Amino acid sequence: MNNTDKTFSESGKEAASANYSVQAEAPPAPDMKRSAAKQLIEVYYSQLTDGCGNDHCSNVHCASSPYFELRGKDCNALAVKSIDLYKDKAQLCEQNKNKIPRNDELVVPGPSSQKKPETSVVPKTLSLTDGVVQEHATASTSNSPLGAFPKSKTAIATVTKETVFLNKEKLDSILDECKEMHSWSSLVKTIGLVFSNPDTLLQSFQCKERDDQMEVEHDKFIDIQKTKAQTSTLGTKINVDLDSLREAYSSLVGIPDLPFQNALINAIVSLSKAIVLDLRYNKPIEKCQNYLNIFVIIMEIPLLHSPEFIDSAYPEFCKALGRVPLAGQSELAKYWSKFSAERLQEMVQSLQQLITVKLCDADESRWSNGAHLNDDEIITGPVRVMKILYYASLYGGVRDSIEMLKTEQKIVESENELQSELFAGAGAVGMDREIKEIRQANEDPLGKELGVRAADCRKPLVPFEDFVNELLNEKISVETDYKYKLESEGEDIAHMAQVKFSFANHSFILNMPSKQMSLYLDSRVQMYKERRSSVIQTLIHGWAMMPFLRLRVSRNSLINDALVALEMIAMENPADLRKQLYVEFEGEQGVDEGGVSKEFFQLIVDEIFNVDFGMFTYNTDTHTFWFNSMSFENDGQFTLIGIVLGLAIYNSTIVDVHFPPVVYRKLAGKLGTFADMKDVDPTLAQSLHEMLDYGGEDFEDVFMQTFLISYKDVFGSTITHELRENGDSIPVTQENKRVFVDMYADFILNKSIERQFRAFRRGFAMVTNESPLRTLFRPDEVELLICGSEDYDFVALENACDYDGGFDKNSQTIRDFWEAVHSFTDAQKRQLVQFTTGTDRVPVGGLSKLKLIIARNGPDSDRLPTAHTCFNVLLLPDYQNKDKLKERLLKAITYSKGFGLL
Repeated sequence: MNNTDKTFSESGKEAASANYSVQAEAPPAPDMKRSAAKQLIEVYYSQLTDGCGNDHCSNVHCASSPYFELRGKDCNALAVKSIDLYKDKAQLCEQNKNKIPRNDELVVPGPSSQKKPETSVVPKTLSLTDGVVQEHATASTSNSPLGAFPKSKTAIATVTKETVFLNKEKLDSILDECKEMHSWSSLVKTIGLVFSNPDTLLQSFQCKERDDQMEVEHDKFIDIQKTKAQTSTLGTKINVDLDSLREAYSSLVGIPDLPFQNALINAIVSLSKAIVLDLRYNKPIEKCQNYLNIFVIIMEIPLLHSPEFIDSAYPEFCKALGRVPLAGQSELAKYWSKFSAERLQEMVQSLQQLITVKLCDADESRWSNGAHLNDDEIITGPVRVMKILYYASLYGGVRDSIEMLKTEQKIVESENELQSELFAGAGAVGMDREIKEIRQANEDPLGKELGVRAADCRKPLVPFEDFVNELLNEKISVETDYKYKLESEGEDIAHMAQVKFSFANHSFILNMPSKQMSLYLDSRVQMYKERRSSVIQTLIHGWAMMPFLRLRVSRNSLINDALVALEMIAMENPADLRKQLYVEFEGEQGVDEGGVSKEFFQLIVDEIFNVDFGMFTYNTDTHTFWFNSMSFENDGQFTLIGIVLGLAIYNSTIVDVHFPPVVYRKLAGKLGTFADMKDVDPTLAQSLHEMLDYGGEDFEDVFMQTFLISYKDVFGSTITHELRENGDSIPVTQENKRVFVDMYADFILNKSIERQFRAFRRGFAMVTNESPLRTLFRPDEVELLICGSEDYDFVALENACDYDGGFDKNSQTIRDFWEAVHSFTDAQKRQLVQFTTGTDRVPVGGLSKLKLIIARNGPDSDRLPTAHTCFNVLLLPDYQNKDKLKERLLKAITYSKGFGLL
């Protein structure tokens, strides 16, 4: 107990002693007897407040006992109860008997005050036999003054009490009995006993007959050797009768005022702490297999999201469930993946509510002075549990077939081998430059165990956005989290207590700005490492110092200069691509602090994706570019385009690239399927859909299609291709139309552009392969990361804007500026963003993330506004009226190009 508890307890003892002198009905006793009686009352009070320390104590008047009914009572009530126990001569626990005053004249607890040697009964002990509590009372002859029962001829008495496990039938029987007795005491005792002990809860709500098929399915994924003794105990697989369990909970929550609630809360707290200790100090793999039933039973409690449970029971339970080893997490994820989407969503929402409430209740100084949010198990415990539900949602959602996953895995492995060969070859060209192993991003252990990734799931049971907690993202220190992530790499995931918790390893709960910041920090760390390596090589070998990836280009030959320079770097030492980019335009004095690079990327992208260049085709329906399967450019050109996009991500620059979503899925190692056709060619996708939907017997006469397809190249020439050998002689029928559609989509999205896309992905991987891009972001999020948002909310930009040089938000020039800006067309607004930041793309999180600064640049004049694009600063003269301001601003954003020395 803390000091407050001690003071509270001592005051209770004093109250008990004082009340005794008034309430005791016995005649006045000598001083010696009075002193002994006072001490005995204090022993009773200590037993009511502190207990005896035995979690399985059967004494209903002991705070350690699951039968204890006085939890939550104040000290005065317990003091009065201790006097009553003294007057009734109630029995003490064995551990508290040595606290009794040794006095031959003292009347001690017991049903009789006789001082003759009698057969005394020691405290009863509980043992579990076939799911039944057996109470064993051992009689012995003693001269102890501890009171005695009348002599008994029976040496050992065995009393059978109620069964200690629950099912729907037993619960109904208890409820009927309680209603008849007009008392919920029996229910409260049973709930407290069953839910506080892992062994009793494990035997509760078991299926009467197991589903053999489910057992076989589970055995496929968890390969743990067990002896017959292990498998014959309380069960090593999830075996819960969900229907019966939910009916039982429904009956319980229907009871007015929920009299069992406090007992259930206290029991779950005790149970959770016991499980944590077992998983921490015992054999975790074996223990967690036995505890899986418990986790399922507790997670079904419909009251978990209530304030009473959120206060203590739910957080403690999440701490226990969050410590389950990997095999147990996998088993639970597969089990919960069979739940309905609605039920799984309810479980996720209850965890979100727990996290949000605890964050709101937390003191602002809670995570200061060296303490971090990452160290708080009240927050990290629910996040760990949510991770299991996240993978359950993926595992039970619409996923790609096993055959496709195997094919994709082979492609990824071959690409990684080729990547390693390229790096090794580059090292030879680079004349003994330091060759480092490619740092592959760590795949999530639970996802790897289940064989599922977010990119593999077309439609999860619970939408991805339901897992994001915005309040948590506001509280997270991304810098601290990144440090924890680095410290956690390489740890044994099976021992959860030893692993530093990082939210980046639970990226499903992060929003895009948090993920982008984590990626930014990782990129900066890698840049600093490359810079340090360059300095070391200069000092040791005398090489020319190259701390940056320096590109010097001309506006007149931008593509040629950039691609040639990048090709030389990729051939000599690809690791140099992970240095910080530094761009110089010939004939211009701009110093690249980010703004020059932004314009460089935008200009080079505009030229590369020009259809006249011949590398990409443009679809007017989708307004997206696709790889030209008939391109005359070599693989190196597509590789260098991939490098450019990789550099844009690595240097935190948004570029105006318009690819269909399937491109980002393919960058994540996926293959395009018929489901992606609508994003590439909606007209063709609609035709194929009509073919699949047609069910008439005249199918062949209506479509007259064979496995020979035709399409046109960029020059308008018709090209044919056989999807099968002798495809022109194989008609498409009702029976094989699905095969035809899948092969058609595979050809368009994969095979026809295999050479071009393989080279493109290789260049992209040269820059991003060592970054956590694939583990942090889903394919659709990578698209947002590259292209930015399309939400041009200038009201948000105005609210987030800062002012300098004498301006503030109430300055007349500033008010005129925003009135003029809000009257601009969408195209003019894009030009303003381009002028002030170097790119017309909106960053992740919206325009409010731009951190635009408007600074006063002298008094009224005819000068045009200027900008520091590296720092998002707009320099605005203090124009005398709005018309002049608008005219000068429009001229500046319309005709701006190039950099001067600012």
